[in-house]
Amino acid sequence: MPVVAAFAVPHPPLIIPAVGRGRERGIQATIDSYDEVGRRIAKLAPDTIVVSSPHATLYRDYFHISPGRGASGSFAQYGAREAAYRVDYDEEFADALAQACEKAGVSGGTDYEREPALDHATMIPVHFIQKYYTDFELVRIGLSGFNAGEHYRMGRLVQRVAAKLGRRVVYVASGDLSHKLTADGPYGFAPEGPVFDERITDDFARGDLLDVLCMDTSLAERAAECGLRSFQMMAGALDRTAVSAELLSYEGPFGVGYGVAAFEPAGEEGADESRDLLARWEAWRAGDLATRKEAEDPYVRLARASLEAYVREGRTIRPPAGLPDELIGYRAGCFVSLKVDGQLRGCIGTIAPTRASLAEEICANAISAGTRDPRFEPVMADELDELVYDVDVLGGPEPVDSLDDLDPARYGVIVSCGGRRGLLLPDLDGVDTVDEQVRIAARKGGIDLARDRYRLERFEVVRHL
Repeated sequence: MPVVAAFAVPHPPLIIPAVGRGRERGIQATIDSYDEVGRRIAKLAPDTIVVSSPHATLYRDYFHISPGRGASGSFAQYGAREAAYRVDYDEEFADALAQACEKAGVSGGTDYEREPALDHATMIPVHFIQKYYTDFELVRIGLSGFNAGEHYRMGRLVQRVAAKLGRRVVYVASGDLSHKLTADGPYGFAPEGPVFDERITDDFARGDLLDVLCMDTSLAERAAECGLRSFQMMAGALDRTAVSAELLSYEGPFGVGYGVAAFEPAGEEGADESRDLLARWEAWRAGDLATRKEAEDPYVRLARASLEAYVREGRTIRPPAGLPDELIGYRAGCFVSLKVDGQLRGCIGTIAPTRASLAEEICANAISAGTRDPRFEPVMADELDELVYDVDVLGGPEPVDSLDDLDPARYGVIVSCGGRRGLLLPDLDGVDTVDEQVRIAARKGGIDLARDRYRLERFEVVRHL
């Protein structure tokens, strides 16, 4: 049994006594559970511990595996330089995992390291493990912007390399749950926060790692979690393996959710085809995309038809007959947004109408969103079936005199200074406050809020899905 156990753990810096200075007693249940994890790992006596960390080197399109013989780190940035840690890396495992990535077509390896020092999301589990057990080497893996399936594939490669090298491996998935549980917490409150935490902890308690893979990315984004992709990679390390699951603790007294869970193989590794969660996730994802496509309204169907004709055939379409009157006989600015697995893939729009009809506006902006957004490479034909579209039709902008007149859930905002202008749509995942909304819009327009004389406008949208 190469992967002998897996644990999901949080990483609040104040859990380290030198940082918390007594405040750590407010999460005593988490401390007790972490100690239990340390004791269990010592009993299992693994050769290698693999940690996936949200705060290690992270790229949108690459899983970074920390290279070299080892690394050190401390909590100096938290005023506790004395809390310092050193680990030796399992170089053979890291190199074999990088080779396995290349062979499997998974974008990952030991290149492009930006920061060799240990991050706090790695040091905190190391702190508790080293209290009870030190005879191990570590492999540290950063997360990526890839979808749940790619994170699962990366975890599955961990399982396969462990088997190939004959290592006894414990997998540790470092990650906090929602950061938006209470209004007086450091990140404020979002109603999705408690919903996300209840669902994840229920999944942990039941060992339902498929549901972890199928988690709504919009819910996760609005909950402001940082552990989901780490848990999804952990699920891959238990591929085709029945598990005994246990939620050791959950609490969130400081407005951030901390969950500790244990997963131990309950059968032969790789032998339980009902636990081929990747195949089941792919089937779920295909069904979800098909359901979304069937439910698209005429606005979204028009955007999809326009971009698909342009990418596949290199032609621009004219709005077809039979469209609703509000598309043909009405002019308005609009934005077309494209997403893949909840991640933005392109967004372009017009603040005011530039075409003879809203239908023509949508057709043009859909092509621009897919091929001319400077943040992304143009959409390729093999991506088209995976795209999810939003079409936002803008109402007329109106000036506002105060931030009190804004509401990021209801109004979009335009920040202007001279000929510079930045716009942000309303009701976006991860944008919960007026200050965030205005700051992002200003940055998009190259406007310095501290120095420039700027003006604000707000607008409403009708969002079509």
